[in-house]
Amino acid sequence: MDTRILRQFAQQARRNLIEQVAAKLELVLSTTSAARRENAPAVMALEKQIADTNHTQVIEKVAYTWFNRFCALRFMDANGYTRIRVVSPADEAQIQPEILADAKMGHIDADRVPERTRSQIQVLLSGKAPSQNPEQEAYRLLLVAECNSFNRVMPYLFERIADYTELLMPDDLLSANSILAATRQAMTADNCQDVEVIGWLYQFYISEKKDEVFAGLKKNQKVTPENIPAATQLFTPHWIVRYLVENSLGRLWMLNHPSSPLAGQMAYYIKPEAPETDCLKITKPEDIKVCDPACGSGHMLTYAFDLLYAIYEEVGTDPSDIPEKILTHNLYGIELDERAGDLAAFALTMKARAKQRRFFDKGIEPNICVLEKVTFNVDELDDYMAAVGRDLFTLDLRETLTQFEEADNFGSLIRPKLATVQDILPALEAKDMAGKLFLTGTHDKVLKVLQQADYLSAKYHVVVANPPYMGGKGMNGRLGAWLKENYETVKSDLFSAFVVRNTHLAVPKGQLGFMTPFVWMFISSYEKLRNFLIDQKTITSLIQLEYSGFDGATVPICTFTVENMHKPDFKGGYVRLSDFRGADQQGPRALEIIQAANRIGK
Repeated sequence: MDTRILRQFAQQARRNLIEQVAAKLELVLSTTSAARRENAPAVMALEKQIADTNHTQVIEKVAYTWFNRFCALRFMDANGYTRIRVVSPADEAQIQPEILADAKMGHIDADRVPERTRSQIQVLLSGKAPSQNPEQEAYRLLLVAECNSFNRVMPYLFERIADYTELLMPDDLLSANSILAATRQAMTADNCQDVEVIGWLYQFYISEKKDEVFAGLKKNQKVTPENIPAATQLFTPHWIVRYLVENSLGRLWMLNHPSSPLAGQMAYYIKPEAPETDCLKITKPEDIKVCDPACGSGHMLTYAFDLLYAIYEEVGTDPSDIPEKILTHNLYGIELDERAGDLAAFALTMKARAKQRRFFDKGIEPNICVLEKVTFNVDELDDYMAAVGRDLFTLDLRETLTQFEEADNFGSLIRPKLATVQDILPALEAKDMAGKLFLTGTHDKVLKVLQQADYLSAKYHVVVANPPYMGGKGMNGRLGAWLKENYETVKSDLFSAFVVRNTHLAVPKGQLGFMTPFVWMFISSYEKLRNFLIDQKTITSLIQLEYSGFDGATVPICTFTVENMHKPDFKGGYVRLSDFRGADQQGPRALEIIQAANRIGK
């Protein structure tokens, strides 16, 4: 995959889209704009959104919405997942999208394009409606209809388009210089062979924002909650993803099934020196719960999908049932950034669609939780408690409901006071609040908190993560104070708190994997984290990379796996890549070393 081209495209697309959306915004808000005459409610909604946030946030949100959708539609076009190519021509040598070419010949899908919209398109293409560019207008209507149609399959990515979002869509979509032409040039058929391309595009899209945040840090500007994703997200190299998943999920399966053929497809799997019997017992694939609590665009989860698919095949599961089982029973992601969380869900849906042609018809959403801040005032909680009953509304529940007031700042580090959400969530979901209209909003917020708390409970057999990195100098005041209060011994950096937190998400004897800065192995301020891992857990393997180990790395990195119990006699596998030569890149070098060690049984 040519990431250089993807970087150039994503960065330029962001600039162009922001510029075009800003120009459309100024035009739409003009007192004499056609939009005010023809679509006054949409303009009012836009003005309200600006009042609630600001011009810049609205522009950035709309620009990204269209970037996200253009890329998703292009990926599906390239892989044949759309009924008809929506942003791509039937012949890649052409420019005109296939859906517009078909409409010009009178073919418009009645199941996906509403009757009123079909009539508008037909009038435009027949030349019977006044328009400076009838094909452009007709195509915009087709594009919006397709996005809205995909709402049923992927509501997290294709939510119903707000009227003002449609108003601010870029004008030029059909020329050789349009954003769609640039999308097709960057997202070639080869680049779209792996859904990983979506994650790369997102990292590159926000890279200039990340540079702005880092420049602010040099001026002693703290990272605010809305900028935490840009400051901390780093795409995990594929070889490290493989190493982590194979030595956590793969290791768990191999411990339970020592003769499994799964080992044959796990190139980065480090075989144990001796057979192990004291392990977490797994009887069937459906029992395995894998979580990435800082999942980003889902790179860890998509590779876990591949391993789980092989596991289900191994036990003889009907292939038509496997994608649904994996997304329903096995994979869980938690994310602070709504954009990244949407992409993780999209990536998993694409993995499932690649294996099951009719997967879109199943209406299955991946288990991705985007954490949202939820606030209550004292009176509404008191009123809600009186309505649902004191037997359900315990002190632990009340405290849990207040723990998500800064979820956009603390993310997966939140440890819900209510340890067993499933003891109460079904009972509250079954409550009929129809007769208590003044409490329906509170009820919805309560359910939202409990659903988030459920994701953050200790129930996972495998936890893998590339957690966020941020030292105390970059933390905003609330985050720094909260870490000191809740993670006193590991407050030096977000990643160290995440390491400890992830062990709380995993069940005893569960398997964990991390990619982190390697400073925790040497520096005195991380001594308590070292002691925690050595004295209370078991490091099963560790690879220390060289400095600047991969593109985008700004700190020296290590990657390691842990068993969630203490085994004082266990001998792990340790590799310091700087001690070895013979490969130009660190991934291939690690692979050579691991395979050599496995051959000699060490």
